[in-house]
Amino acid sequence: MTHKAGFVNIIGNPNVGKSTLMNAFVGERLSIITSKAQTTRHRILGIVNGDDFQMVLSDTPGIIKPAYEMQASMMQFVKSAFEDADVLIYMVEIGEQQLKDEAFFNKIVHSKVPVLLLINKIDTSNQEKLEEQVALWAAQVPNAEIYPISALQNFNVTEVFNRILALLPESPPYYPKDTLTDKPERFFVNENIREKILLNYNKEIPYAVEVMTEEFIEDERIIRIRSVIMVERDTQKGIIIGHKGEALKRVGMQARADLEKFFGKQIHIELYVKVNKDWRSNANQLKRFGYNPQ
Repeated sequence: MTHKAGFVNIIGNPNVGKSTLMNAFVGERLSIITSKAQTTRHRILGIVNGDDFQMVLSDTPGIIKPAYEMQASMMQFVKSAFEDADVLIYMVEIGEQQLKDEAFFNKIVHSKVPVLLLINKIDTSNQEKLEEQVALWAAQVPNAEIYPISALQNFNVTEVFNRILALLPESPPYYPKDTLTDKPERFFVNENIREKILLNYNKEIPYAVEVMTEEFIEDERIIRIRSVIMVERDTQKGIIIGHKGEALKRVGMQARADLEKFFGKQIHIELYVKVNKDWRSNANQLKRFGYNPQ
């Protein structure tokens, strides 16, 4: 029996639903999802295993023009997704007209690997608009196979999955067959807490935040977690904590509920807030938080 394996890398503008699609493929909630731009900051692998295949899916940050060092590092994750792809998924949403970065767009159009262009969120549109979008993208990316989908409603997701499977090259698996992702447990704790901050706070606060889990102690029944929320200013620290600590307590309760589902164990979580001035523009701090992938 032949075995197929390959890297399937998902790219696109912010908020097109890349994380929703990968989670649908993997069947687990690996990538965090919010309505805010730049929710995904890292390149996250989700691995789907079958008897005769291994599909290594890669969710990348949304393509933006970097305004500071952290965003430049995020775009390096996107760049790396072009370099090892066996299948490239270019994801757009209905109504979108172009990719925000011309250099990345040129790489897609001249890709030497198969390109699947997915028009997402078609459940929010109508047939006439969809036909216009298909014609628009067929003209702009003539090398792509186009699939209208709704990642949220699971429409056409199985068809896309099967097409990817057909395109994978023959290869032994890249990871052990019981592997779900390349990230450690602490990464998912950090991301889950950061998701709750994106959901509970407005304006600049979520973008000035990074989370580090300093303690992850797992027993048979319980996981004890201590995590630090980094912010750039004292005023941000006060907003994160909130009046009498209520805002921080809410983040902790929401994160605990999610993490208990994810790990299947009782969670005890302690959250602290520290000021780490201008960490988003500090190369050493960014490396410490897992950025600078070059």
